[in-house]
Amino acid sequence: MSYEKRIRDAMPTMSKSFVKLADYMLDAYIQTALMTATELAHQIDVDAATVVRFAQMLGYSGYPQLQREIRERVKRDLFLGPKHAATPDSIPGVVDETLRKLGEAIEQARMLLDADDVARLVERIGEARRIIILAESMGQAAAYNLVNLLEQGGFLVSIAQHGVNDLARTVSAAQTDDLLLAVDVTGESPFIARALAEANGLNIPTAAIVGAASLESAQVAGVVLAAQNQSSVGIGVVVVDAVVYTLAEALRWRFNDRFEGADEAIEALFDRIQVGK
Repeated sequence: MSYEKRIRDAMPTMSKSFVKLADYMLDAYIQTALMTATELAHQIDVDAATVVRFAQMLGYSGYPQLQREIRERVKRDLFLGPKHAATPDSIPGVVDETLRKLGEAIEQARMLLDADDVARLVERIGEARRIIILAESMGQAAAYNLVNLLEQGGFLVSIAQHGVNDLARTVSAAQTDDLLLAVDVTGESPFIARALAEANGLNIPTAAIVGAASLESAQVAGVVLAAQNQSSVGIGVVVVDAVVYTLAEALRWRFNDRFEGADEAIEALFDRIQVGK
């Protein structure tokens, strides 16, 4: 049984310290392969004895035996994986090609995304009384990621339903100190662009994060963050999510005081809710 399966099987009964170790080993196994027990303990703020007990709980004699298995995983990934990927007509080949395309698309976004537009949208968000997000179906995941980030900073934010009646009610109830922000990957929901246009007519600020500058929503929004058009909708979704993440990091930097301590407060609430105290 692999160390990953042992960890996942044991996670439901783990202590908080063990969960921190488990998460780190699953997410950062390459770094784990290079660390001593003491270094790993320091990295995630537990004591070295906890690392040893964790390995023994999984059925290993100690941390060195667990680490050897992790190192074998690293060897397979770094040395055997690329050889398999050289054969296009294979699962490793498909994986390699897909990630290559994604890497190219993200690099293109890095070079072409207008930082001045990012700065303008950051300021608009900071000035708004309320941010209302209008998201097409393919942009829902990115929209919810943005909502989560904004809520951590104490921003008043909501996602509008994308039915025509819902959009009409949203625009009708919005005020001139609100911001209507569209997340539009494909432009397949024309009602979003029309809702933005109506908001413009009522002097309600608008913005859009779009999968291509040619989309109708990009033509009517007051501030636009545009990714480059992609041949695959799936890649377009990932790139728009990357643009949202970029905006999120810019917001964290610009309004650092609003986000300070948010992660710790959420973790404390999680602990209280989990234990019922």
